[in-house]
Amino acid sequence: MDRRHFFKSTSWFILSLSAAKLLASCSPSSTTSETQPTSETPQAETVTATTTQVKPLSEIKELNFGIISTESQANQKPIWEPFIQAMSKELGMPVNAFYATSYNGVIEAMRFGQVHLAWLGGKSYIEAAKIANAEAFAQTIALDGSKGYYAYLITNKDNPIVSEIQGENGDQYVLKNAANLTFAFNEPNSTSGFLVPSYYIFAKNNVNPKKAFEKLIFSGSHEATALAVANNQVDVATNNNESISRLEKTNPAAHEKIKIIWTSPEIPSDPISYRKDLPEDLKEKIKNFFYNYTDETVLGPLEWSSFVPADDKNWNPIRELEIGKQILEVQDDENIDAATKQKKLDELNKQLKAVQS
Repeated sequence: MDRRHFFKSTSWFILSLSAAKLLASCSPSSTTSETQPTSETPQAETVTATTTQVKPLSEIKELNFGIISTESQANQKPIWEPFIQAMSKELGMPVNAFYATSYNGVIEAMRFGQVHLAWLGGKSYIEAAKIANAEAFAQTIALDGSKGYYAYLITNKDNPIVSEIQGENGDQYVLKNAANLTFAFNEPNSTSGFLVPSYYIFAKNNVNPKKAFEKLIFSGSHEATALAVANNQVDVATNNNESISRLEKTNPAAHEKIKIIWTSPEIPSDPISYRKDLPEDLKEKIKNFFYNYTDETVLGPLEWSSFVPADDKNWNPIRELEIGKQILEVQDDENIDAATKQKKLDELNKQLKAVQS
């Protein structure tokens, strides 16, 4: 599905909000950020509200690059460090990898100036753009040349439900049999691990996943959801094609147990962003590095071939879904009066119109 179709589908979702009140009740409480410091990032042990301003160029001696927690740091570090080192060499200053145990950890670190630029997913980016002064400047290109990726529903190949699923109707099977199934999302700031399947599978079918399943959990990362399925800890979980491809390399035995039972329409590929208040000449150096970097030996393990210029609007389809989520939350809030509710809905619809224009 191309980007125009993604817009069309998300617009359909917004028009159907009154009939699909589910996302508000399935959202968990806010995530606590917790970093995993490395020897390269001694200054990043905690995320504290010390400042919201990045130092002037004359005072910036090194950069911190945030990496969202799609899998464990033990798996991420070997594939990210060569890229971090190449960036450091090209920019002529130390670049430190900032690993966190949650997506929110990177967002908060960027918010308080402890992370200067980051690799984020679509949903985590729009949150960072809103509260952490983030601005997308590049988009990842997959090994096959595409500018998108896909969310999955996965199950264990030996799970009895496999024999009961016919053709490609795995999502419909899950909906019909949810009361007897255990299910895992990634985490609430994940695009493919939460937002996209929440819309395409549950919202479009007016199903509340929190109430529908025998048990619903948030595993915290794509790697964790995959392992939960491989180890028969849950019947079905969310994931995506990039993370499943990574799993084949990091844990072949677990990968062998995974069966994909649903694939989403194409999702815009990931943004690379920096803080808006970085000095302009430093921004130019950063952009030149990303736009011209194509070392396949370094990018291949990251499942990318290159980066292309991009701007904030590339991820407006994700914003449409996120605003839809907020509208549902307001519609389902029984603790506010009708006038206040309508005022909030009017403001959200105004934001939606701006995104779609």
